Amino acid sequence: MFRAGGCSSQVTRCIHLGKRPTDQASSLSPPNAVKVQSSVTGWNKQPLMQELTKALKSVSSDLLDRFIDSVYKFSEQPYLNEGNFGPVNEIGDEVFIDNLNGEVPKDFPEGVYIRNGPNPLNASQTAAESIFGPTSYMYYEGHGMLHAIYFSKSNLGEWRISYKNKYVDTDTFELERKKNKIAFLPSAEGEPYATLVAFLLNTVRFGKPVKDSANTSIFEHAGRAFAATENHLPYEIDINNLRTLGPYNINGAWDQPFTSHPKKICGSGELVTMGTNIEKPHYVLGVISSDGERLLHKVDLKFEEGKLIHDIGVTAQYNIIMDYPLHFGLIRTILRKPFIQNDMGGISRIGVMPRFGDADSIIWFDVENHCSYHLFNCFEDGNEVVIRGCRTLDSVLSSASHDDDKSKCSGRAFLQPDKNSEGFDPSVDGTLFSRPYEWRLNLKSGTTKEGYLTDEKVAMDFPVINEDFVGVKNNYGYAQVVDSVATSEIGLFKYNRIAKVHFDRQDKENKQLKSVEYHVLKEKTFCSGVQFVAKENGIDEDDGWIITYVHDELTNVSQVYIIDAKRFAEEPVLKITLPQRVPYGFHGNFFYK
Repeated sequence: MFRAGGCSSQVTRCIHLGKRPTDQASSLSPPNAVKVQSSVTGWNKQPLMQELTKALKSVSSDLLDRFIDSVYKFSEQPYLNEGNFGPVNEIGDEVFIDNLNGEVPKDFPEGVYIRNGPNPLNASQTAAESIFGPTSYMYYEGHGMLHAIYFSKSNLGEWRISYKNKYVDTDTFELERKKNKIAFLPSAEGEPYATLVAFLLNTVRFGKPVKDSANTSIFEHAGRAFAATENHLPYEIDINNLRTLGPYNINGAWDQPFTSHPKKICGSGELVTMGTNIEKPHYVLGVISSDGERLLHKVDLKFEEGKLIHDIGVTAQYNIIMDYPLHFGLIRTILRKPFIQNDMGGISRIGVMPRFGDADSIIWFDVENHCSYHLFNCFEDGNEVVIRGCRTLDSVLSSASHDDDKSKCSGRAFLQPDKNSEGFDPSVDGTLFSRPYEWRLNLKSGTTKEGYLTDEKVAMDFPVINEDFVGVKNNYGYAQVVDSVATSEIGLFKYNRIAKVHFDRQDKENKQLKSVEYHVLKEKTFCSGVQFVAKENGIDEDDGWIITYVHDELTNVSQVYIIDAKRFAEEPVLKITLPQRVPYGFHGNFFYK
C-alpha cells in the first residue's frame, strides 16, 4: 500500500481555520450530485464537429489512411529532439543501482519517487504540411513516460535502490505503437483551418480529436496512483511495476476531462478536482470520496466559454477557482483564430466557493490579468483567503501559426523584462517570466490585495510544499528556478536552481519581499520533478528532503538528488547515478510505503 503526501497520517496538522458561516452551512455538506451530460470523455466533440463527422462515417479507415498518406507530409521539429529534450526507450526490467555518492538518510521513508513527462514515439514526425496548411505538435503533447526510483529496505535494514521507466499505456498510445508511425495528426498548433481539418480527421478515425498523452503529473488518491493530463481522464498506474491499469472515471460518475492538479482535503481525505472543456459545460467541479469510489459532488460552474485552466486550490472550507482568459475551442478556428490563445488584454478573476456549493455560491474577485498555471497553496487567514502561486502574463501553450518565428518571440518572453530598454514590447518581453505571487481576497470587504513575493530578477515555477499543509497556512514553498538565458535559446524551460521560499520571513534588503534560499546546480546541469519528502514523525514543516531528477548536459549523465530541506544550500546528502538518460519532464511525486 502506498500513499503520497501526509494528510492521512498527520491529521493533527490539518486544522480547521475559522468557524463556518451560518448562511453557508447548507453549501458545506454534500447535496445530490448535479448531473452533467456529455457525449465523449475528454475534450468533447462540439455539435459542429458532430455534424461534420456524420458525412464521413461510412468512409473506410483504409481509404482515410491512404488519403492522409497522399495529402500530408511529416517532418521533424529539431528543437523537440535537442539534447535532453529528446525521447528515450523503455529500459525493460527494473535495474538495481549501486552507483551512489552519499548515503540514504536513516530516517528517509521507504517508497517510490515518480516523475512524469513527454516522450514522443515518433519524434521525427511532429510537424505536418498539407493542402489545408501547416500544423505541428507542441512539446507538451508527447506520450507520457514515467520514471521511477524505488527505495526499499532489506530485512537487515540495508537500502535497496532501483530504477524503472515505462510509457503510460493509454488507448491512443497503443494505437500509435501498433502503427509504428504517427497516427493522430498534429493539430493543437498551426493555421486555424488546418487545425480544424486535423481535429475532424482525428475524430473520424479515432473517435477523439487529440490523443491521450497522460504526460503531465502523477497524483495519489485512496492509495492509488494516477497519471494525468487535463484533456482526458487520468490513467491508473500500478506503481510496483508502472503497468497501466486503465482510465479512472470514479465508477462511471465522471465523464469530463480531469485536472493534472486535484487537491486532497486535509482531515477528510476527499479529493477536489475539475475539468475544462471546449464545449458546454466548460468548467465542471467535483468532490471525490476519500476511498476514491464515489463522486460526492459534481457541479457545472457555468463558464460562458472554453478556458484552459490548469490548477485548482482548496482551503479548509473553500474551493479556489482560477479564471483567466486562456481561450480554447474549435469555433475559434472557423473564425480564423488560433485553437488556444491567451488574451493579454482580457479579464482575470478568482472565485471562492464553499466546498459543496454551486455556481451561484461563488464569490468572485477581479484581479490583475494574468495566465498563471501553478499554485503553491491556499488558506484562510481571518477574513481573508490567501492564494499563492507562480504568476505569468502569457501562456506557454499557444496555437500560434506554425511558421511564426518562435525562437525570437520565446527568447524575449522568457527573459527578465526591462521596461527602459529600446524596443521594449509589453506584449512579448518578459511575458513568460514567472515569479511567486500572492492574492489576498477579503470576504468581508470584497477587496483584493496582490503582489509579487520575490526578487524581480529570478523566475521560478513548478511550486511544491509539504503536502501535510495543503489548504492550511504554511511557512515554506519550493520551486524550480528558471535559467532564463538557456531557456530563451531553445524556447523550452530549463531549471538550474531550486528555491526555498520563506513565507514567514522578510527579505533582508527589501522588506516587501520574502526571504529565499537557493540550492545551486553546477554548470549546464538542470532539474525537473522537484518534490518534498516529509520525514516520518517530523516536528517542523521543513523536516524532510527535496528530491529531484537532474541531468548534466556536459557529461550526458542523469541522477537523482536528495537534498536536506533544513540545510538547503548545502550539497545533496545523496546523488544517485541512473543507468540511462532521463529527459526533462514535468511533475513528480513521492509515494510513501
